[in-house]
Amino acid sequence: MAAGYHSQQALADALSVGVRQVRRWESENPPWPHPELQERLTRTLGQTMESLGFRAPAGRDSSPDPRRPQGVTVPGGLATVPNRTAVAMQPATVAADYGTVTRAHRRLYWSVAPATLHPAVIAHATLGCVLLSETAGQTRASVAAGLGEGWLLAGRIEFFDLQEPERAAATFLRALQAAGEADDHLLGAAVLAHSAFVPAWDGRRGDAVQRLVAARTYARRGSAPAVLLAWLDAVEAECETRAGNTRTALHLIGHAEDLLAEGADQAPEWMDWFSPVRLAAFRGNTELRSGHLPQARTTLSAVLDDLPADEEKQRSVILGDLAAVEAAAGDLEEACRHALSALDQLERTWYATGMDRIREVRRSLVPHQREPCVRALDERLYGWSTTVSALAR
Repeated sequence: MAAGYHSQQALADALSVGVRQVRRWESENPPWPHPELQERLTRTLGQTMESLGFRAPAGRDSSPDPRRPQGVTVPGGLATVPNRTAVAMQPATVAADYGTVTRAHRRLYWSVAPATLHPAVIAHATLGCVLLSETAGQTRASVAAGLGEGWLLAGRIEFFDLQEPERAAATFLRALQAAGEADDHLLGAAVLAHSAFVPAWDGRRGDAVQRLVAARTYARRGSAPAVLLAWLDAVEAECETRAGNTRTALHLIGHAEDLLAEGADQAPEWMDWFSPVRLAAFRGNTELRSGHLPQARTTLSAVLDDLPADEEKQRSVILGDLAAVEAAAGDLEEACRHALSALDQLERTWYATGMDRIREVRRSLVPHQREPCVRALDERLYGWSTTVSALAR
């Protein structure tokens, strides 16, 4: 029960044995299992054979093999699972409780300041690492899945909000290790795709592509729904756009649009960062960077109209892209108007990626910095906090 198996059949399935075998083990004098079954029992239930009620036959030594380590180290140092005789097992309900907090953090991401939320997410992940050492079987897998989601959220905050790519890279690795503990291929695909942003932003297209190939492999293993496959296309399009390959990027976005039009599969619960309107935002940015200004203006304006009210972080990015469109088209007044609207949004909900868009627009306006509208933008852009932040980068 503590390991999350609520029937003899469930335990039998986990151990690849028959129900009759489980019944014999639960009898008053259970038979001593074969060595391979002993290993399965202790690994699955997280206890020693003696703790499970077995007694070794006379002449049989039930002490641990001295050549084997007495704890299981999770790859990458997520947690060290000591000998279960020294650890109190958590009840099966711990997985649901842990997941409840994980989901709450995921919702809070869209409204709580990143610097405020991040320590709470990291603390929750630290708790998850401890719980891995105090759970087994299905309960442990569920905790590991929640831990992977938590590390993924922490990595997203570090990369997109705090702009700490090296730290995010290490956090994404922890998320991937946790997804492996949970044997969750779809979560693994999502983590790998997020990790591709790190080299892509650093100009290392080859590394980004390699990670996306791995992400697509995991997605196939997990029979990924259309929405996840479409998002992988969008991520690859973003990486290709960063590398200057906008034609390839637009082709990928077109394929993603076809997938969303054809597929009606349910997205994983944790995948709350992607939708058709988000895909349109990818298209608008790529059209902007490829010089297709009329198309970009039309696409981004439609995105701004269709964006849900609670998508405040994304709104600042779209306004920044619209400002860039007008700056490239030579309409300085309109460019500054969109940029000021983005700054208004950033005052309500800070998003470093949105501020990056505004700074990029301002750099494009250097030849026109004596114009009144540009000076008005500077008055807003260079407050104390934003100026200190810019110098610290």
